[in-house]
Amino acid sequence: MRNLVTGGAGFLGSHLVDRLMEVGEEVLCLDNTFTGRKANVRQWWNHPRFEFIRHDVTDPIRLEVDRIWHLACPASPIHYQHNPVKTAKTSFLGTYNMLGLATRVKARLLLASTSEVYGDPEVHPQPESYRGCVNTHGIRACYDEGKRIAETLCFDYRRMHGTEIRVARIFNTYGPRMLPDDGRVVSNFIVQALRGQPLTLYGDGSQTRSFCYVDDLVEGLIRLMNGNHTGPINLGNPGEFTIRQLAEQVRDRINPELELICRPLPQDDPLQRQPVIDLARSELNWQPSVSLEDGLERTITYFRQELEGTTAP
Repeated sequence: MRNLVTGGAGFLGSHLVDRLMEVGEEVLCLDNTFTGRKANVRQWWNHPRFEFIRHDVTDPIRLEVDRIWHLACPASPIHYQHNPVKTAKTSFLGTYNMLGLATRVKARLLLASTSEVYGDPEVHPQPESYRGCVNTHGIRACYDEGKRIAETLCFDYRRMHGTEIRVARIFNTYGPRMLPDDGRVVSNFIVQALRGQPLTLYGDGSQTRSFCYVDDLVEGLIRLMNGNHTGPINLGNPGEFTIRQLAEQVRDRINPELELICRPLPQDDPLQRQPVIDLARSELNWQPSVSLEDGLERTITYFRQELEGTTAP
């Protein structure tokens, strides 16, 4: 298979590239390097089955591929709120361009959608049938609504053109290669703790999240792409933790003496987030296998090396 991975130099995309390369696939890694880093894929740089293309998905591109893994879009609030119009364009125009490419070359396209389509949910936990509660004019809407219209485009292309699509709704994912300054809660806590700083809670820390280790998530994406279920389908870890519990786990592993401090909760920050993964279990025979404890240990090791400048290639 000739695979196009948009956002392939990013946190999640680079792990997917690794998996595809390890099983002998051909990979075109497309990234504009806004949040992706070439270092994430440097181990494949001179490999004959790998090609890096610096390109922005908001511009059309003509390629010959069999499968499109469409992961391109900033996923952390700090980055997607930096230029909210560009974020919305990335989801809308980027998905439009990739669907056009998929339709022309008869490739199967997998969209990396998000649990953010559920907004600040009024249904808990969240099944795929829940239609969400999103503030269309809030500061997170550029990402939330961008992904919602991306899903709409996928299903309209399927109805109009018969385009083969797969839609994954990805819940909070963490692991090595997250950016130290990306503003997501796992990397925030680990980096603060390693630097000996107090850990910052937004609100009182009672809001909940479900954390999926990146290796588990990539396995779910691969099973979805290879399977017959179109989606949307939730991919995430159903274990639910408060943000305060996460902070305490990180602090206890790095420096139990560190203080926890509270700051105001950002606008539209969801109070609860937990996936129902019955569909993934039945259709993909998938569920996460890495516990939060094990995943945090691996991630802390990565960030310790990263901050010391000793991360292996």
